[in-house]
Amino acid sequence: MPPVAFSDVTALTPDGPARFTVDVHPEWTIAGKPNGGYLTGLLGRAAAAVGPHEHPIAASAHFLRSPEPGPAVVSAELLRGGRSASQLRVQLRQDDQLCIEALVTTSVLDPAAKPYWADGAPAAGTASLEDSIRLPSLNPLGVKVAIMDQVDLRIEPDSFGFGRGEPSGRGELRGWLALPHGEAFDPFSLIYAVDAFPPATFDIELTGWVPTLELTAYVRAIPAPGPVRVLQKAQLIEGQRVDEACWVWDSTGRLVASGTQLAGIRLG
Repeated sequence: MPPVAFSDVTALTPDGPARFTVDVHPEWTIAGKPNGGYLTGLLGRAAAAVGPHEHPIAASAHFLRSPEPGPAVVSAELLRGGRSASQLRVQLRQDDQLCIEALVTTSVLDPAAKPYWADGAPAAGTASLEDSIRLPSLNPLGVKVAIMDQVDLRIEPDSFGFGRGEPSGRGELRGWLALPHGEAFDPFSLIYAVDAFPPATFDIELTGWVPTLELTAYVRAIPAPGPVRVLQKAQLIEGQRVDEACWVWDSTGRLVASGTQLAGIRLG
């Protein structure tokens, strides 16, 4: 299927007060399951549509069950409308079952704003987009990752050991991400970006599906046009759970988003 723009796969159709119908896209999936960052970006769009501020700046989503590709319903409830920030509860349901619940904070990001201090983040990667390796839609375990035919996701050569069957053991993946048709990143697609990369545990040991239990995304700035640079890093694997952190820089090298997630995993 030809690539479909992120703005199209997160489109909302009004269906009553603070309620929308959506179509969960069959190609923005991993082994047939919709990507969690994609779904959270969709919920962020609903929050901005209902609340008094146009940009999601924080989203924390809990995944109760994975929706199937196809029709779903999204509802948003304004919990507090403030002058500079507002909070909303957003839910995605399918067949009357609650699939995802998120708390979203919205505000208005100033495109002219500059960081006051930014030394707490890790360093971005150094390899160019052209020198990085694009991931195919069939991963090394033979799992169909259809979303890779939608986006352009590239891994830096030093992070590509898992693709050669030689993971480094560092538990980190560095690379680049571009949306279909050269679409510019915005606050909604930055929420997707913090969950776009393969699990950083691939750099430790290859596994099957690593389902997200909870995802938190922070959107800090309006990104410059162009692809974004991403660092996905595993922090702790214990009790069949892994927590990972992600940082996203725009084409100018500015940190524009970050995130954390807790996911299930089976190793060994």
